[in-house]
Amino acid sequence: MQDADALTQLLTSPHARGAFALRTVMRPPFCLRILAGAPVTVLAPVKGRVCVVPDGGEFHWIGPGDVAVACGPDPFDLADDPETETTVVIQPGQHCESPEGRSLHAEMMHGVRTWGNDPEGPVLLLVGAYESEAELSRHLCRQLPPVLSLKQDEWDSTLVSVLCEEMAKDEPGQAALLDRMIDLVLIGALKAWMSRPREPAELWQQQRDPVVGRALKLMRQDPAQSWTVESLGREIGLSRSALARRFHEVVGEAPMAFLTRWRMALAADWICEPDATVGGVAERLGYSTPFAFSTAFKRVRGMSPMAHRREQRGHGSWQDG
Repeated sequence: MQDADALTQLLTSPHARGAFALRTVMRPPFCLRILAGAPVTVLAPVKGRVCVVPDGGEFHWIGPGDVAVACGPDPFDLADDPETETTVVIQPGQHCESPEGRSLHAEMMHGVRTWGNDPEGPVLLLVGAYESEAELSRHLCRQLPPVLSLKQDEWDSTLVSVLCEEMAKDEPGQAALLDRMIDLVLIGALKAWMSRPREPAELWQQQRDPVVGRALKLMRQDPAQSWTVESLGREIGLSRSALARRFHEVVGEAPMAFLTRWRMALAADWICEPDATVGGVAERLGYSTPFAFSTAFKRVRGMSPMAHRREQRGHGSWQDG
């Protein structure tokens, strides 16, 4: 139960908001060069096979029923064959171009959330991209390889067929529905991948450590608490120095550095809620003043909370050109 609870804590919040969702329909030969830099991209073929090729890494073949998760911001390719030369470049902002820089918007858009070089092509791939680190814990992203993949018998989910149908609809509330469905596919894939005995996931090593696991749980469950290394040690029954030393050995950073990063991951998501205010988010995270919260946010994220929210307003898509 401890491992399952850890995954729940990491994925329940933050979550997708306005995630990029697309049905990609292709006819070989094709090679999509993905430079968009999305922190996490979920890839699920409905028909045909696709090769996911991370830069400098092992390529992964995925077909109907399989799923892959690509972790940015490093580039990767989606191709009919690892040797196929680039035919389309997906730039930051999800703008699609030819290798020469010509917009491919008009010729590759085929209706609602459907894009590709042939609307009747033999390859249909669902793409769900978390376009901002506010949508997924940085801590989780750091635990994953550039690409992970699962065969159908390793996760066996019925969600993909439903997601395919819903992506083609243009109805009220559709974006919110797709956000939650992409979350479910991602959670299902990560849960299955992390349960494989051959995956020595650093995340699980941290959770299984009797000292570090308890400290992480306390901070994640109550980020607004005025935690110090000393107060965490008291809860765990360990001295301040022993906890600090063990935490750094296992996690690679100090407990308070982790706590600040976790708070800011939550804050980056919460500040994007429709009625959120800087003061309200500061209070939820235990900061004494909005100024103290804003200072911490800018130090970690490189911009103010409101600048972050403005940046998150709307994203382009491959069909936008």
